[in-house]
Formats: sequence, C-alpha cells, structure tokens
Amino acid sequence: MATVPAIELNNSVSIPQLGFGVFQVPPAETQRAVEAALEAGYRHIDTAAAYRNESGVGAALKASGIAREDLFITTKLRNGEQSMARKAFDNSLQGLGLDYVDLYLIHWPVPAQNLYVQVWKELEKIQADGGSRAVGVSNFLPEHLEAVLAAADLVPAVNQIEIHPTLQQAETVELSRKHGIAIEAYSPLGQGADLNHATVTDLAAKHNATPAQIVLAWHLAQGSIVIPKTVSPERMAENLASTDLTLAPDEVNAITALEAGNRIGADPATAAFTQM
Repeated sequence: MATVPAIELNNSVSIPQLGFGVFQVPPAETQRAVEAALEAGYRHIDTAAAYRNESGVGAALKASGIAREDLFITTKLRNGEQSMARKAFDNSLQGLGLDYVDLYLIHWPVPAQNLYVQVWKELEKIQADGGSRAVGVSNFLPEHLEAVLAAADLVPAVNQIEIHPTLQQAETVELSRKHGIAIEAYSPLGQGADLNHATVTDLAAKHNATPAQIVLAWHLAQGSIVIPKTVSPERMAENLASTDLTLAPDEVNAITALEAGNRIGADPATAAFTQM
C-alpha cells in the first residue's frame, strides 16, 4: 500500500496530499466507491453539500471501522446557503454522521451575492467552536482572496481550485502561497483531456507509468494537494501509486509548459448558480 505524504496547513493541521474526490459520484454509488477508496488506502475524502452524497460518504466511514483521527474529511458550503452558513454546516455534519470535519470550504465566492466575506467570518467561528479543524475557500480568484484577507482574523488554510496541465491559474496560486494558503487541485487530470498530450504520454512510457500517474506526480512535485476522482478500484490503486513516482525538474517543467488556459469548470468571476 502506497504511503501518502502529508502537508502541514498554516494552522499546523496535517492533510494527506493525495485524496479521493466524490464530485459527480451518484449518491447511490457513493458508499461503495468510498469504501473501495478506503480499502485501497485513501484516508482523505473530499465531498460537498452540493454533491448530495455526504450521507453516502458518512455511511462508508462508519462501515470502514477506521478510527476517526486517522481520517481527513472535507465538505463545502453550497452557494445558495451562504446566508445560513451555520445551519448548512450543521446539516452537513448530520449527513456525514460526524461530530466535526477536518476542512470546511466556501465552495464558490459568488461575487453577485456579495456574501463571501461575511461567510468567511462565520467559518472562523465554526473553526473556533471546534466544528472544523481548518477552514478555507474554493474557486477564489485573487480579488476574492484579497477581500477576505482584508477582513480576516484567520487566513484560509486552503484554496481548492481547478488546476491541471492546461489550466494552472498561476496568479491565483502565487497569491495563495504568498499568504500561506495551501493549493488543492480539483479536476487534476483535466477530466481526462490532459492525458493525451505527447509530453505526458512520452513521460509515461519513460517511467513505465500511466499518463494519470505522471500528471498526479506533477501536482505532488509542486506541493499541491490533489483529489482525483474515479469509481474504479483499479484506478484508485493506480492513482495512489503516483506517490511513489518522482519526476525530474525538467520533466515537471515540460508538463508546466502545457498551460493553455483551458478552463473546464465555471469561471469564478461570474459563477452564480445556487447548487440547490
């Protein structure tokens, strides 16, 4: 079983650098998928209220018998519940069947609502009350981070954003890291689209690895947290094995050179869906 490295967040909480994401995993399939991930060796599970599968994650955690302190669980606040963050958080805890989570994130800034700074102050209280060991943000661009930091007593621990070889968000990454905010990459493989580049496939052949392992190793080499998603036990094991793969600096640079601005998800500057 692969040994997953850990990163220390800015409040000294330790987070496994490679996790298992359940975005787009149907609620009816979530328990089975998470049980398989835990069996494979994952201890970091990332969900969100908007995914509607927190209860499946919770059922898998309970069935696993793994000690709570050996797990790292992340969930996120829905856009449509930003005005009732504490109640939404309590509902997430209930769905997960947990007394606390390890990381709670504002899922999107939704600048049209202009609530995200107010919401951040509520997340600070949630952490202070022991509801979450760390709090952070997701999909926050530099202007959103600057607004939060101007009002914050706590600096966000994490900014979870879309990053893959053809979308790297360098400005957001640089500002986040300048303030000690860890970067967590979602859609880390470009939802599969970035695996067919010759740079990636050539490195896969050179290292006797899969293209997915090469791209995940690229993320890990930069110190990012990464949460690939799959419901295949074989690919779960394959993704975990990327922690044993070391890329040379020139190989990392070759993948970094694939930047093309290819955003797959919504633009955080304008995204305004409710997730309800």
